[in-house]
Amino acid sequence: MTEGLRARIRVDRSPTFSLDIELAIAPGETVALLGHNGAGKSTTVEAIAGLARVSAGQIAVNGRVLDDGGNIFVSPAQRKVGVVFQDYLLFDHLSVQENLGFGATEAKATRVAEQLGISDLLSMSPRQLSGGQQQRVALGRALAIEPDLLLLDEPLAALDVETRTATRRTLAEHLRQFQGPKLLITHDPADAFLLADRIYMMENGRITQSGTAEEIRQKPATSYAAAVAGTNLLHGTNDNGTLTLADHPHTLQTSDVQMAGDVLITIHPRAVSLHPAQPHGSPRNTWLTTVAAVEPLGDTTRILLAAPLPISVDITPASTASLGLAPGVQIWASVKATEIRASPTGER
Repeated sequence: MTEGLRARIRVDRSPTFSLDIELAIAPGETVALLGHNGAGKSTTVEAIAGLARVSAGQIAVNGRVLDDGGNIFVSPAQRKVGVVFQDYLLFDHLSVQENLGFGATEAKATRVAEQLGISDLLSMSPRQLSGGQQQRVALGRALAIEPDLLLLDEPLAALDVETRTATRRTLAEHLRQFQGPKLLITHDPADAFLLADRIYMMENGRITQSGTAEEIRQKPATSYAAAVAGTNLLHGTNDNGTLTLADHPHTLQTSDVQMAGDVLITIHPRAVSLHPAQPHGSPRNTWLTTVAAVEPLGDTTRILLAAPLPISVDITPASTASLGLAPGVQIWASVKATEIRASPTGER
């Protein structure tokens, strides 16, 4: 299959870091490259956009080779890659109309403005726009050149939480309308899970897992994948249903009393309950802990717990408010033994 993006990218940045990944994106498909800071996401953007040459490999869009690490290197201006940068990089001295028309005809700029619902902003300066409006202008500028590939580098990172949620919905609608391959670079799992058809997990310059959001949620391959997918991944041993954790001074009870030896332990954040006082009843696992961080995620709030078991818990904003949760607040946590899954090491 020659259409879409096909890339094998190796970039040697320093003696201690190199990027070495393979990517494939079909026409009309949105793929997220999800990784932590320093994982190599920016280097990937630079290589595909033509801002950095690959040391080895090949980048091709719709069968056209853009860089082969040797004789072929197509300049950024000739690549037909529409890029939406994290900080948008709009020209403050130009109007919205002029920003949209940078590298495109006036007719194309006008048509894109209509598609994105920003025709009423054309005479304004980027300084006069809200964050969400700037994001749409940046997307419009990328689309106005009629690109073969759309590359979005942390397109929502500059927005506050409330604006990000609304803009994410708008962005999803516009991405569905673009028929070429789309690569979303992000460190935010919410962006990846809500906007992408497939996800590549990137760690230390390598792809460690790929699949749909549900596939990664159900079976994360690494601790990082588990953390960003929302599933808590722990290591330990199982002895007659007692889980002794490898890295934390705490034990848990699981309903699996048959498995013995080294295991990987997964606990979904929604399976953990939080209580203002010590709970009684069916949960076999309860412990007193402290809130380490509170992260609003739209309809869900993620609570990060501190020692003795630093895991993530997903609850509603209303529950967060009623419990008065904030960093430093003490809280009781509980999880049923049936909600703790233990898998023999090596199953993944």
